[in-house]
Amino acid sequence: MRFEGRTAVVTGGAQGIGAATARMLGEQGATVVVLDLDESRSRKVAGEIPGAVGHGCDVTDKEQVDAVFERIGRIDVLVNNAGITRDNLLFKMPFDEWNAVLTTNLTSMFLCCQAAQKVMVPARYGRIVNLSSRSALGNRGQANYSAAKAGVQGLTATLAIELGPYNITVNAVAPGYIATPMTAATAERVGSTPQEHQAQVAERTPLRRVGQPEEVAAVIAFLASDEASYVSGQTLYVNGGAR
Repeated sequence: MRFEGRTAVVTGGAQGIGAATARMLGEQGATVVVLDLDESRSRKVAGEIPGAVGHGCDVTDKEQVDAVFERIGRIDVLVNNAGITRDNLLFKMPFDEWNAVLTTNLTSMFLCCQAAQKVMVPARYGRIVNLSSRSALGNRGQANYSAAKAGVQGLTATLAIELGPYNITVNAVAPGYIATPMTAATAERVGSTPQEHQAQVAERTPLRRVGQPEEVAAVIAFLASDEASYVSGQTLYVNGGAR
């Protein structure tokens, strides 16, 4: 029960890594707030976690973010997980797809961190964990996503410097291939089934399998806990040993 008495906000918490994280934090004692673009889905996940609540929020909209964070009140832990993919090669990528991915995967984190620090700084306590990706190192067909996730790492390092004096740690987790609805959609986009796609990735992963959302959630929970109280400004890759 290492999060007993703490309030944790998880964005993009209605599925995949976000939902797994919300459940794990709840199991370990946190009062969880699930945020998602689809309010009904956020409430459904929250309904599986004792004491949790779900809210609809477009985390790319500053007014909505400010309003929901004010409504939440106390925030001890913030997990910025909301994200989308719009994969395409550079010469075929429409500007709106570039912009949508940068806004959802990076700008939303800025907005949520800015809103959360208004509460965390006076409290002299906070744990922020941002979701990056192995794609931050570069990935064909993901100029938008790779740029956003690399930006997450820069944002994380900078906020750790700025917020550290207030006992607020800021870290990032960079998953490799995780079996989620997002990677299933990627498989379908390239003309494969999720199972076939996962098998192909597993062959070139040292652990010879793909990751599960709960394995990423466990790392997020560690970074959000007081056990990681002297860890800040770091990006931890969770990718089965892939290089």
